[in-house]
Amino acid sequence: MDFLRKILDRLEPTFSKGGEFESLYPLYEAADTIHFSPLDRAKGSAHVRDGLDLKRLMLTVVAALIPCVLWALYNTGYQAAVAVEGAATRLDTWQDIIFYDMLRMTADSTDVIGCVVHGAIYFIPVYVTGLAVGGIIEATFAIVRKHEITEGFLVTSLLFPLTLPPTIPLWQVALGIAFGVIIGKEVFGGVGMNVLNPALTGRAFLFFAYPAQISGDQVWIAADNLAADGYSGATYLARAAESGLDTLTNEVWWNGFFGLVPGSMGETSALCALLGAGILIFTQIGSWRTMVGVFVGTVAMAGLLNWVGSETNPMFAVPWHFHVVLGGWAFGTVFMATDPVSSAFTERGKLIYGFGIGVMVILIRVVNPAYPEGMMLAILFMNIFAPLIDHFFVQANIKRRQARYGV
Repeated sequence: MDFLRKILDRLEPTFSKGGEFESLYPLYEAADTIHFSPLDRAKGSAHVRDGLDLKRLMLTVVAALIPCVLWALYNTGYQAAVAVEGAATRLDTWQDIIFYDMLRMTADSTDVIGCVVHGAIYFIPVYVTGLAVGGIIEATFAIVRKHEITEGFLVTSLLFPLTLPPTIPLWQVALGIAFGVIIGKEVFGGVGMNVLNPALTGRAFLFFAYPAQISGDQVWIAADNLAADGYSGATYLARAAESGLDTLTNEVWWNGFFGLVPGSMGETSALCALLGAGILIFTQIGSWRTMVGVFVGTVAMAGLLNWVGSETNPMFAVPWHFHVVLGGWAFGTVFMATDPVSSAFTERGKLIYGFGIGVMVILIRVVNPAYPEGMMLAILFMNIFAPLIDHFFVQANIKRRQARYGV
């Protein structure tokens, strides 16, 4: 590290004010601070200081995402392996036969390492594409605005591929992350100024622009062209919309909790999301109030619709404990709803904000069964109202203080 420090110190005058590459200083600053602590620190006694800066905050979120990433690798390979094992009778051409033999090298549902390797073949290209395209856009805007390049994009670049299917074309990944970074963040002024969650903004763009590749009611597996009929059909939520509680068994609940279901790569395991929630709450980076608000809103609205009932819509009968383990509910609650920039920041506002997400996700899933997921749209919808929620609580606090001191 001393060797790297000397190299960076030698390059600093070139990128500093008056240097040959002054306009590219954000690139130098990013390389410096990602490896070493910033030299500019608050030293006066009037400042409140702790050991948690933006870099460490973002890296902690990345650490909390590791269980979901590992499960994304395993489950993507596992689902493909199961499909390939049942697809031998569907091999019609020599291309299919060769493809099947190649997959069998890494596609064995009982081989954990093989499943992880197989899943990595699909996840890593998606992640690298999003990281490269989004990183270039982020750096370009920072250079033009003469801002520092923050570590915030490290989280966005990891969240985005976890919300995508393994079979998504890489050009769509590039297009989606570009839309999410530019429209979801940079048009508002950059890091800390965005109203919408950038990763969800990009995911929503792809959903509405290319519904054939990203559908709300279809499952996706890496071996889609060889999949048996049971794997190319609807998700558990979509099946519930068609057949009701008959499809939601105890086995389905446990599969949803552990994550042994097809779907977007990182959203299937409620258990991994809970592990991430523990890290975020323990480090006080993710708000437990927001998570509790989402849970309470989900339970309340699901219970209300269960009580109302419907003779034509089986989704009205789906209980809350199935909603919280299926689809992207757990992942969205832990990692998307708690985004410190696009969510509410007042303590009471976080409860209202989270409650609104819980209510909205159930309304979208139940009342609009054509789109049985809903978590993405619910969070984006409440992102828009988060500033308004905070405004009312801030104004109420100001009035209380004025009344207290007679101003």
